[in-house]
Amino acid sequence: MATTKNLMELDARLSEQLRVAEKTKTLRPVGVFLAHSGDSWFWVVALGILWFFGSDYWRARALALLIGILVTAVLVMAIKFTVRRRRPEGEWGNVYRSTDPHSFPSGHAARATMLAVMMVGMGPTWLGVLLVIWAPLVSLARVSMGVHYLSDVIAGTIIGILIAVALLFLQVVAV
Repeated sequence: MATTKNLMELDARLSEQLRVAEKTKTLRPVGVFLAHSGDSWFWVVALGILWFFGSDYWRARALALLIGILVTAVLVMAIKFTVRRRRPEGEWGNVYRSTDPHSFPSGHAARATMLAVMMVGMGPTWLGVLLVIWAPLVSLARVSMGVHYLSDVIAGTIIGILIAVALLFLQVVAV
């Protein structure tokens, strides 16, 4: 029990050191942009447009990623409502705080990582590389804006990797 308490305290201290939401005006807009860039509604709309207007190549990818977003959301929400860890205190991110008061694991980190790993596995390579650079930035932005602890995004990243690998495996097996 003491070890868990020590780890939670370390997690809170490290997360606070990464926090820029209330500390700096220069990094705040970048953090806000990156933190929101992983929002599920944005990705669902973008992938819906890609599916509707895209070629068969892009439709297949859009559908696979939409399935990944759905699977990720269900798993993350199940864990969140089981663990029920409160988000860090703060002013920024009221939409997240009011619609989803639980922080563990980070759905944004899980979704961003899942999208990146899926695109690395499906291609095109340039998009996979771009998303592999973007995903950790989204995760760190969630901590820096004060809506997640560092352990939330680490857990979310692991979940995203596992979901993507499982979906890619299922895709290969189905073919």
